[in-house]
Amino acid sequence: MMGMFLASLDQTIVSTAIRTIADDLHGLSEQAWTTTAYLITSTIATPLYGKLSDIYGRKPFFLAAISIFVVGSVACTFSTSMIELAGFRAFQGIGAGGLMSLALAIIGDIVPPRERARYQGYILSVFATSSVLGPLVGGFLAGQSMILGIAGWRWVFLVNVPIGMIALVVVAKVLNVPHTRREQRIDWWGAVTIALGVVPLLLVAEQGQSWGWTSPRSLSCYAIGVVGIVVWLFVERRMGDAALIPMRLFSNKVFSQTSVLSVLIGMAMFGGMMMIPQYLQIVKGASPTKSGLMMLPLMLGMMVTSIVVGRLIARTGHYKIYPVIGTAVMIGAMLLFHFRVEWNTPLPETMGYMALFGVGLGLTMQTLTLSVQNAVPPQDMGVATASATFFRQLGATAGTAIFLSVLFSTVKDNITKAVTAASHTPAFQQAVAQNPKALSGANSSSVLSDSSFIQQLPDALAAPFKVGFADSMHLVFLIASCVAAAAFVLSLVIKEVPLRKVSGIQAQAAAEADKSA
Repeated sequence: MMGMFLASLDQTIVSTAIRTIADDLHGLSEQAWTTTAYLITSTIATPLYGKLSDIYGRKPFFLAAISIFVVGSVACTFSTSMIELAGFRAFQGIGAGGLMSLALAIIGDIVPPRERARYQGYILSVFATSSVLGPLVGGFLAGQSMILGIAGWRWVFLVNVPIGMIALVVVAKVLNVPHTRREQRIDWWGAVTIALGVVPLLLVAEQGQSWGWTSPRSLSCYAIGVVGIVVWLFVERRMGDAALIPMRLFSNKVFSQTSVLSVLIGMAMFGGMMMIPQYLQIVKGASPTKSGLMMLPLMLGMMVTSIVVGRLIARTGHYKIYPVIGTAVMIGAMLLFHFRVEWNTPLPETMGYMALFGVGLGLTMQTLTLSVQNAVPPQDMGVATASATFFRQLGATAGTAIFLSVLFSTVKDNITKAVTAASHTPAFQQAVAQNPKALSGANSSSVLSDSSFIQQLPDALAAPFKVGFADSMHLVFLIASCVAAAAFVLSLVIKEVPLRKVSGIQAQAAAEADKSA
C-alpha cells in the first residue's frame, strides 16, 4: 500500500499543477510530452518487473522501483524546459512501472481471490485517497510562488522524496513474501522489441496532428511500430514460458479479453482525468489548489465504490456485473460532460458528473485485475498482474497522447470561431473600447504556450477563449464515451470464472506437493 500510494500520488499530483508548470516553462502545448514520457517508460517497464519478480522474488524489485522513482523525482525538480522535464519524468516512470503492478502481485501472492477483492478494495481506496490528496497538494504547491527559496511547483516532485524514503524503510523491514526461485532466461529482447513497437505508435498518436498523419515522420513511426510488434510477437513465441508476456496466456479467453478491456478502460479513464482539471483551471479560472478541491467528488465516488464493491465480491464471489455497470456509468458521465458542460455551466452540476465518473471507475478497475489473477495459474501471478497493469497503462498512454493532441489541435480554430462570433456583440465591442490593449499579443496561437492571460482579461473578452477550450473538450469527452462504449460491449461477453479460495502461495505449494507425490 505504501508503494501504491507513492505511484498513484505522483499520477495525480501533477495533474492540477501541470498548467502552472507548463506556463512557467513556456510550453503549454508540450505538456503531453511530460505525461506521455512518464507513461511510456512505466508501461514498458511494467511487464519486465512482473517477469523478473516471478523468477527472483518481489521484494528486491519493489525496493529497486521505489529507489528509481525517488531519484527521478529529485531530477524533475531541476528541469528548465518542458522537454527536459519530460526526460526526467521518463526516468521516473521506469520506477513507477514496478510500484503498482508489484503491489497488486504481492496481494495476489498472500490473499485468496475470494478475499482478494476486499484487499484490492483497500488498495484502490489508497489509490483514491492519494488521488484526492494529489490534486490538493499539487494545486497548493503550484499555487505558491516560492517555498524555502524553491519555486512552488518544483515541490510537486520533491514531496515524493520523504514518502519514498518511508516506503523504502517499511518495505525493507516488513515485506517478507516466501519465494521459491525458478531458473529461467530473462527476456531482454522482448523488452527491447516491445519498446520498439509501442513507442513510435504512441509518438505518432501524440504528434500526428502537428506532423500530419501521412507525413514522412508519421509514416516512419507506423512502419517502425508495426515491425517492432511483429518482431516482439516472434521473440515472445520463441521464448516460450520465459517470455515477458508468455503467448500461451492469450489462449486463455478471459486473459485476452480482459487485456483488451484494460486498454479501453485506461483510455477512457485518462480521457476524463486529464481533461477535467484543464477545464476547471482554464475555463473556470480555478487556481490549482481550488481545482484539486473540486476534483473531490470524482475521487470520493471512486474510493467509496471500490470499497463497497470489494466487500460485495468477497461476500458473493461474483464480479462480472460490476464492470458492465461501471462502463455503462462511465459512458453516461462522459456524454453528460459532452452535452451539458459548457464554459458557463454551474460548478455543482459539473461536480455531480465528476462523482458519477468516479463511481464508474470504482466499479470497474479492481475487477479487471481480480479477473486476470483468478484466470491464470498461480506461478504466473506476477506476469499476469503486470500484464493487466501494462495493458491499462498502454491504454492510458495512448489515451493521453490522443486526447491532448485532439484538444490542442482543435482549440485554435475553436477560439478563432468564438472570437469572430463574439466580436459582433455589443458587450465584446464595449470591452475592447474600454481595454484597447487587453488583447494585444493574445490570440489563438499564444494560448498554446501560456493560458494564464485568459484569467487577466475582462469577462467579455475572456469568454470566447473559454468557449473555444470548452468546445474542444466536448470533442474529447465524446471520443472518451465511444471508447467506454466499446468497453461496455466487451465486458458483456467476458466469462466469469469462479473465484479460488486459496492464495497464490498456497496454490503453488499445493501444485509442487502434487508434483513431488
